[in-house]
Amino acid sequence: MIARTLSPGLHNEKNIKIVALGGGHGLAATLSALRRLPADVTGIVTVADNGGSSGRLRDELGVLPPGDLRMALAALCGDDDWGRTWADVLQHRFTSDGALHGHAVGNLLIAAIWDQLGDHVAGLDLVGQLLGAQGRVLPMAAVPLNIAADVRLRANPAEITRISGQVQVATADGTVLGVHLEPSDPPACPEAVAAIDAADWVVIGPGSWFTSVIPNLLVPGLRAALNRTSAKRILVLNLGEQDGETAGFSPENHLEVLAAHAPELELDYVLADFAMVEGTGSLAATAKYLGAELMTANISMAPGSVQHDPLRLASAFHQIMMQA
Repeated sequence: MIARTLSPGLHNEKNIKIVALGGGHGLAATLSALRRLPADVTGIVTVADNGGSSGRLRDELGVLPPGDLRMALAALCGDDDWGRTWADVLQHRFTSDGALHGHAVGNLLIAAIWDQLGDHVAGLDLVGQLLGAQGRVLPMAAVPLNIAADVRLRANPAEITRISGQVQVATADGTVLGVHLEPSDPPACPEAVAAIDAADWVVIGPGSWFTSVIPNLLVPGLRAALNRTSAKRILVLNLGEQDGETAGFSPENHLEVLAAHAPELELDYVLADFAMVEGTGSLAATAKYLGAELMTANISMAPGSVQHDPLRLASAFHQIMMQA
């Protein structure tokens, strides 16, 4: 099977409803791309971070970890002076010898508004209005979650141990065999479920595979919505392996572990950088086995980069959506 290669080009079309799932820098790249399309965009964000500023606020205030939500909101800021200024403010981190050290301004702002309103979704909507965000950001679940993983330790490959915590899983010195959520059946954010039900397109990935991408598929309410929605589904592959989480993984391995965690999930397209599939048809065959067509495009920042270029990603999304 030969993958279809996408060429750049954007055109004005009527607004479509697009939902993107993930977390961290991967989801931020997707949202930064999608806000450039004539679309109503909703980001659904993993809420399992237990480290840094987010972990401290989560532990102290009992709120959802705001960090990935903050990054998603910043990614939806426009390219005008207002958007760039607020994106910079949101992402600014304090450096000091005191309690504020390491805290991001956006995390504190979001936590303060949550404290005022007592409603996670209403708080995020209010922050989005302040920023002029070109889309909506929602948590994947209504409660903070933990990610646990079964890991084959590098020091002793015969031993498999259980590791709990997003940071701990992401930095595990071994091979992650599988992940699950604690609690295992968290309540999905109702607004997130409604967004998936109403979507024309759903985009999954890129991002930290075990700690940002797959967790969205493990929330029962979101998984059910993803299975029943009439939306077309695009999976965006990472540009390479990630130390401590997917070390040694091929692009095919990424698809295989995702399918193992959500075997009932149907995909329509797998989007990969063309450099990942040169000289081999195995990725296209794996995508086809999962029911998807492999699409390739130049979507990296630069040759060898592990970061997606939002403009190139926007062009690739547009090509897929207009050609479907």
